[in-house]
Amino acid sequence: MRSLHIAGTGMMAQQTNVEVISNNIANMSTTGYKRRRAEFQDLLYQNLRRVGSQSADTGSVLPSGAQIGLGVKTGAVYRITEQGSLGQTGNRFDIAVRGNGYFQVQLPSGETAYTRDGTFALSPEGVLVTADGFVVQPGITIPANAVDVTINANGEVLAKLDGQIEPQNVGQIQLAIFANEGGLEAIGDNMLLATPGSGDPQQGAPGTPGFGQVLQGFVENSNVNVVQEITSLITAQRAYEMNSRVISASDEMLSTLSRLR
Repeated sequence: MRSLHIAGTGMMAQQTNVEVISNNIANMSTTGYKRRRAEFQDLLYQNLRRVGSQSADTGSVLPSGAQIGLGVKTGAVYRITEQGSLGQTGNRFDIAVRGNGYFQVQLPSGETAYTRDGTFALSPEGVLVTADGFVVQPGITIPANAVDVTINANGEVLAKLDGQIEPQNVGQIQLAIFANEGGLEAIGDNMLLATPGSGDPQQGAPGTPGFGQVLQGFVENSNVNVVQEITSLITAQRAYEMNSRVISASDEMLSTLSRLR
């Protein structure tokens, strides 16, 4: 009985859907998190009568045929890259991207990771780093005698030194953009890696054409919409229940057949 297998694939698909939704809800307070959406595809079909085949020697053909679907499968889990709201923190080393672009971070392995999480700080050497101590490229060092630091919308880091009137430009933050942001691979810790699906990164200064601007003292909040996620969760739960009822109905049908004498 195909319905047992078909409903089973439906339950597995909705389980995946619930897992994606639960991950979104769990990360509703994660800085720079982008919500995910599961997409599904139908499985192969069995042809009981192939459409277009000849039904008689006169050359007449079947106008529709008969195909039986075999269920559903997970096609992809997309990342929705719409802008999250910006929250003011008051920390002068917190930076948010307003628009397109990712911060570039050098991992201990030497690889370059990309993130929208701009909760930065200074290392003991005065280098701008992430919360895990990874260097934010291109590697900006704040002088030890700096009394104030300003980061403008174009990513220029201006340090006001003790005893000087004019601030000193100590570097400029660079952003990276991709042709397909959904093709980036998430590795945890708010980090993403480039893949053949995302394309090669294009680097540029904030505020230049195609690149967003940066805001000092702000971070980008998660773009998860709680109401939308709860609604999707209810829908997924109901779909799971309906597939389970199909299995129950198929089981009753098999039970009826087994009792025939």
